[in-house]
Amino acid sequence: MKNENLYNYILGIADNSLILGQRLGELCGHGPNLETDIALTNISLDLFGQTRSYYQYAAQISGGGKTEDDIAFLRMERQYKNVLLVEQPNAHFGFVLGRQFLFDVYHLLLMEKLQSSSDETLVAIAKKTIKEVSYHERFSSDWVKRLGDGTDESNKKMQEAIDGLWPYTDELFQLTEADRIMVSDGIGVDVSKLKKDYLKRVSEILKEATLKIPESKYFQKGGKEGIHSEHMGYLLADLQYMQRSYPNMKW
Repeated sequence: MKNENLYNYILGIADNSLILGQRLGELCGHGPNLETDIALTNISLDLFGQTRSYYQYAAQISGGGKTEDDIAFLRMERQYKNVLLVEQPNAHFGFVLGRQFLFDVYHLLLMEKLQSSSDETLVAIAKKTIKEVSYHERFSSDWVKRLGDGTDESNKKMQEAIDGLWPYTDELFQLTEADRIMVSDGIGVDVSKLKKDYLKRVSEILKEATLKIPESKYFQKGGKEGIHSEHMGYLLADLQYMQRSYPNMKW
């Protein structure tokens, strides 16, 4: 495939939004109150909108008549390149907000840097996306602080979420082969250089929330290379059901 590295680089960004959007979509109608329920659903829709922009570009690059829907719904599990963090299940509300927060801080830093890409299409997507991601980061940060510095029970639940999700954060800053090539071509972002600012921002919010960064040095990885957790297969079964049950269906 021509531009295969660019194609894989785009998927490495877009798949995170797709899978996290799917996780949030599972909560529609199940939020703790109406306002939060609507907010999380809207964030899910934002992420799906971003995904469409990336997949439309990826389909254009791939050629062969492939569409954005083909890329979203008709790949096998090992072909998805999202990080393990975003596929973790909605264990409880603290996990939902902790997962969102830990991803949002990274996502915002990524979009800030992607605006300097030499690829005009990626720049356009980043400039549009950053407005949404800025809101997402404020929303999740505020909730982490509210829960962390709330009752004893909410603090306990929020710390439990951060402890459980923290081992998946280091993968955010690992470079794949496609990432390295795109960085050398001036198209991609060297995410390994985002780690310092990420830890600074996360530490500030957690301190304000009276929460602690886990001391564990053990981290999980594999998602960027298509090696996913046991949760991914179930998620894809829901995501892909309609398209696989009714092939080539058009609205």
